[in-house]
Amino acid sequence: MSTLSSLGISSSSSSSSSSLLPSPSSSSGPQHKKSHFPSSPHPYHCWTQKHSFHSTLPSASTNDKEQKLEKNDTIRSTATTSDPPILTWYDPYVAEWMGPYLRLARVDKPIGTWLLLWPCLWSTAMAASAPATTTITASSSTSLLLPDPYLMGLFTVGSFVMRGSGCTINDMWDQDFDKRVARTKSRPLASGELNSTQAIGFLGLQLATGLGVLLSLPNMEYCFMWGVSSLPLVVMYPLMKRFTNFPQVFLGLTFNWGAWMGWAATYGSMNYAVIAPLYLSGVCWTVVYDTIYANQDKHDDKAIGLKSTALTFGEDETKHKQILHGFAALTFVQWLAAGYMMEDISMVPYSAGMSLAYSHLLWQIQTAELDNPQNLADRFRSNTGLGGIVFAAIVAGKVL
Repeated sequence: MSTLSSLGISSSSSSSSSSLLPSPSSSSGPQHKKSHFPSSPHPYHCWTQKHSFHSTLPSASTNDKEQKLEKNDTIRSTATTSDPPILTWYDPYVAEWMGPYLRLARVDKPIGTWLLLWPCLWSTAMAASAPATTTITASSSTSLLLPDPYLMGLFTVGSFVMRGSGCTINDMWDQDFDKRVARTKSRPLASGELNSTQAIGFLGLQLATGLGVLLSLPNMEYCFMWGVSSLPLVVMYPLMKRFTNFPQVFLGLTFNWGAWMGWAATYGSMNYAVIAPLYLSGVCWTVVYDTIYANQDKHDDKAIGLKSTALTFGEDETKHKQILHGFAALTFVQWLAAGYMMEDISMVPYSAGMSLAYSHLLWQIQTAELDNPQNLADRFRSNTGLGGIVFAAIVAGKVL
């Protein structure tokens, strides 16, 4: 279930930057720029009408940066949706032509990167032990049971890049639908800031960077097989909302693929007894958190004919939450099953940590207000912490 700072995009001039990625559309000056946004008093729209996304940008002064940050605070405080079009934290520090590309990759919304990263780190932590041919004794170094920092670094970069590429693919497929959904109509492709040709060029750069990370993993040939196997899911997932009532299941299959990768990179083989339940736990977890998130768009989705579990589980809130509780219980059972199948893990700290994570999931479901977008977005984002609890539980089970 996406690094751009390492993409090497130059912002020195219009001609040099366009050789790598086409600059977002603009005319010779801001006075002639046609806004792609509908007429609106929203401060973001006003800002975009006064500033051209031209690739040549003078260095921002301290006052300019402060003014942009003040605009950002104003927009956030006056936003009427949970996912408003906003100036982001990096806007004062990057060339304006880069902004739409960074927003296309959701650099301003890191929650997706975390959700893609955590299964990679869970698996890496599960795999942290002496090789199978080595007996772990009381005198063995605890560091053998800690996750490999090199692997965690590679997975962090890879998750950042591949999450971004997934967002690019998603927006390329959905740009016509996004124009008709309140939460997504300001995305760069839907709003017209970028066109499909520019998005394809950017996607190529993202995938090339992701390939570089994949080729840097240990046991490269085995990891390459597993990594390439995920690409059909990455491409197909955005289409599933057109054809199935359960697109969140396909998102779970895609976003949790890292559960296979951590073990594969460590050993060059697969322990299906451990990793299969770990992977499936992530799939069920994804159904819960993304159903909560999808409730924000359910009215728009229904109007334009898109499908989601937010619609499939029905309008009766009690029944809706009962189904989510069922998926949460499956998540917890599979977390426990993965730990039980590990020979070198202490089940007491491991189970305690997983129980805490399960309690967090129950809290999300119980306190979710299915018609309150801000409440739903807050619960969705809290899964960054839940993933960290699961990771900590695995590490504790290994070293205690």
